[in-house]
Amino acid sequence: MKNNNTVTSVFALGGLGEVGKNMYVIEHGNEIIIIDAGVLFPEDHLLGIDYVIQDITYLKQKANNIKALFITHGHEDHIGGITFLLQHIDVPVIYAPQIAVDLIKNKLKDRNIRYKNLKVYDSKSEFKFRNLSVDFVTTTHSIPDSHGIVVRTPNGNIFITGDFKFDLTPIGPVADFHKMAKLGTEGVKLLLSDSTNSLTEGSSKSESIVDEALNDVFAKHNSRIIVATFASNIYRIKHIVETCRKHNRKIVTFGRSMENAKEIALKNNLIEDKTIFIEANEAKDLKKNEICILCTGSQGEPLAALSRIADGSHRQIELVPDDIVVFSSSPIPGNKASINRVINKIYLKGVKVYTNTELSDIHTSGHANQEELKLMLRLIKPEYFFPVHGEYRMLKQHANLAVDCDIPKENIFVLENGDVLEMSKHGIKQAGRVPAGDVYVDGSRIGDIGSVVINDRKLMSRDGILVVFLNINPYTKSLLIKPNITTRGFVLVNENISLIQKLEEKVTQIVNNSLRKNYNYLDLKNQIILELNPFINNLTGRRPIILPVIMEVKK
Repeated sequence: MKNNNTVTSVFALGGLGEVGKNMYVIEHGNEIIIIDAGVLFPEDHLLGIDYVIQDITYLKQKANNIKALFITHGHEDHIGGITFLLQHIDVPVIYAPQIAVDLIKNKLKDRNIRYKNLKVYDSKSEFKFRNLSVDFVTTTHSIPDSHGIVVRTPNGNIFITGDFKFDLTPIGPVADFHKMAKLGTEGVKLLLSDSTNSLTEGSSKSESIVDEALNDVFAKHNSRIIVATFASNIYRIKHIVETCRKHNRKIVTFGRSMENAKEIALKNNLIEDKTIFIEANEAKDLKKNEICILCTGSQGEPLAALSRIADGSHRQIELVPDDIVVFSSSPIPGNKASINRVINKIYLKGVKVYTNTELSDIHTSGHANQEELKLMLRLIKPEYFFPVHGEYRMLKQHANLAVDCDIPKENIFVLENGDVLEMSKHGIKQAGRVPAGDVYVDGSRIGDIGSVVINDRKLMSRDGILVVFLNINPYTKSLLIKPNITTRGFVLVNENISLIQKLEEKVTQIVNNSLRKNYNYLDLKNQIILELNPFINNLTGRRPIILPVIMEVKK
C-alpha cells in the first residue's frame, strides 16, 4: 500500500460482510481520520463472547498519524468499540453529535476510562486538517442526531452516508435533501453507502405509520401494556411516551440501557414531560389501564428485563393473563430463535403478544430499502461506489442497484474488510490490503480468545469435559492408585459406573505403557488424550474435552 502525499487510501476495518462493527479509515499522506468504531454482537456459536471488535493493528502502527475519530450516530454498531479503541490508541479527539456524545460518556464512565477530548458537532460544523477537511449532512435514522460525513481530499470528495432512510414524515428532522443534491452537483468521487436493507424492495415505512399502529394497540386494550424496544431507538421511545400521554398512562422503565436512554432524551428535550415516568412502587396505586411498562429485551437477550419477566424471575413484575406485550422491533440476524423462545414463554402465561407483521406496523426499520438507496445514488451521483455495512449478499445487491442507477460496473467495489482503495487524480483502483479481522471480547479480556478457544468451548458445550486425575510416584515411575475420573456435561458418573471402569482401565494401560518408555509428564498427558479420544468415541459416539491432571506423590 502506497503512503505518499498524492494518493488517498480508503478501507474498512469492519462493516463489510457483516451487519455491525463499522469502522472506515481515510488516509492521505501522514493524516488518518477514522469514521465510527462499532461492535458486532456475537452469534450463538461464539460461546462466552460479549462483543466482536476490529483488528486495529494498522491503526496501532500509524497511531501518530491519527487526527480524529468521527461518529455518524449513537448506535452500538457505530460507537460500541470506542472504549476498546481508547485502551490501545490515544485518539487525539473524538467528534460526535450530541446524543452520541451523551451515550459515549456513559460508556466511558462504565469502563472507568477518562477521556477529555470528546467534542460535539452539528450539521453546520466543519473541521480542517492539513490535507483533509470534514463536514456533515443531516440524515434520518431511528436515533436522533444522525449524519452523513463528507471528507474532502486532494483527490476528490468522499461521502459516507452512515445509517439512513428517507422518511418524509419523520419524528425528528427531515434529511437534508438540498445539501445532498448540492453535494452531488459539486461532485463526489466516492460514495460509501449503508447496505443493510438492500435486499428489501420498495421504500421503508414512515415512523408516522408506527405511531398510528401503536395508538391502535393502546386504544383497543384496557389492560397493562408492556412494550419492548431497542433502548437506542430514542424516537420510538418518544412515540411511546406521546401515545401513553394520549391514553392517560404512566410509564415505568426497566433495564439499565432503557433508563440511560430515558435520561438522555429528557436532557436533550426530546421528551419534555418528566411527570409521565413513575417508579415501580408507584404503579401499585394505579389501575391496569393507567400503566405502561417500557423495557429492554426485544431481541430475546437472556438477562434483559423482558426475558426475566417471561421466565417469572423478575423481582418486580409478574405477568398476568390479561397483560399485553408489544415487540416494537424486528429481529437482528441471528436473534430470531432467542426472540421466539421468549414469545413462547409469554404465550404460555396466557398473555397476548403483538409483533411486527403486515397487519400490525408496530416497527419500521431505520435503514433505507431499495428505492431509497437508489434515491441516494441519484442525489449524490458518485463517480465511484463502495457499498458498506452489510453481509456480502447485501453489498452485492447494493452494487446491482448502483448499476441500475447508471454507475459503471467497473467503478463499483464490493470488498472485504482490509481491502484498500487508492484514490488519485486519475481515478480509483483496488490496491493491496491492511490487517483486518475479528477480535473477541470476553469480559475484560480483549483479543486473547482465539479460534482454538472457541472450538474448545463448542466441544465442551456439545460433548462435555472429562478430567483424569493421576497419582504417580516420581521415583518408581508408577501409579500409586488407580486413575480417578470425573466428568461435567459428558455423563453422570453414578449412572455410568461400567463406562467409567472401562475408562479407568484404559488410562491405567496407557500410563503403564508410557512410563515404561521414560515419558515425561507432558508426553504422558498428550498420549492419554491421543489414545483416550478414539476409545471414548467408539464407546459413546462423543468426544469430550480430556484434561489429564498429574500429581507427584513422593513415598
